[in-house]
Amino acid sequence: MKAYLIRRLLLIIPTLIGISLVTFFMIQLAPGDPAELRARSGENLSGANKDAINSEIIEATRKIYQLDKSLPIQYLLWLKRLITLDFGYSIQDHRSVSAKIRERLPITIILSIFSILIAYLIAIPLGIYSATHSRDWGDRIITFILFMLYSLPTFWIATLAIVFLCGGDFFSWFPPAGIESLYYFEKPSWWGRLTDRAWHLVLPIICLTYGSFAFLSRQMRSGMLEVIRQDYIRTARAKGLQERVVICKHALRNSLIPILTLVADILPAMIGGSVIIESLFSIPGMGNLSFEAILYRDYPVIMAVFTVSAFLTLAGILVSDLLYAVVDPRISFDALN
Repeated sequence: MKAYLIRRLLLIIPTLIGISLVTFFMIQLAPGDPAELRARSGENLSGANKDAINSEIIEATRKIYQLDKSLPIQYLLWLKRLITLDFGYSIQDHRSVSAKIRERLPITIILSIFSILIAYLIAIPLGIYSATHSRDWGDRIITFILFMLYSLPTFWIATLAIVFLCGGDFFSWFPPAGIESLYYFEKPSWWGRLTDRAWHLVLPIICLTYGSFAFLSRQMRSGMLEVIRQDYIRTARAKGLQERVVICKHALRNSLIPILTLVADILPAMIGGSVIIESLFSIPGMGNLSFEAILYRDYPVIMAVFTVSAFLTLAGILVSDLLYAVVDPRISFDALN
């Protein structure tokens, strides 16, 4: 196991380099010059004539961010900085990209972790119930509800939640935006600040979760149905074991393998999926950061976000592989050493 883990960790390095290479040359195909966009934004701030863009400012901007060099040289310089975990400086505001990610990443990680945990905690019992009560009315009702939830667009549900539950002419149960309230008179205690932030994240987490657990529940049902039809399950029942023991002890582990595979997809997808949610709820997370970077052609930030997403994808694949051996002792990686 140790040798296999070391080998997989070493394989992450060339894989990340390959992904970053493809990403770098793909974003160069996007229309628009980031130096020109930055110069235009500067004119808007100063009130100068929009049509009179100073070419010297554009050339200076390209030189500062090394956009005047050839594409291979730009990539090699970025790769050199990546070794020291230095993603450079943002073209939009000249702030350190690493600092911006450190500010935004914890918020997105909190959203992602809670969304994944809630999705799995709901999906596993629902999948087990649907599989053990296949084709009865309970299974049909659950199937209908889950398919309906899975088909509802996230942005539509989030918009309805903001309109109906966040003030205005309807209910005012949740805050409409941000991750914490503004306190002008006194600083709240740590418990008050924790509960306030949790209350702000209730609706975003729900909007991120409902589609995931609907899909995972269907996968869990399919996996459980396949397992409970196996010979060893019939043998366990023939020995007189209780149905609860047969399902929870013998069938559950093997039926978890299909949904463990989805960890590799759900983990990085939370960053991409959080773009809409973070924009609608004005949450300063990685999704919002990547959206702003694309609008401003902020190449350093885009490259950093893609690198983090690629690393999460590879980490998710590795975690799902290791979890196989946890849920099913018959799976061993020693033969691959």
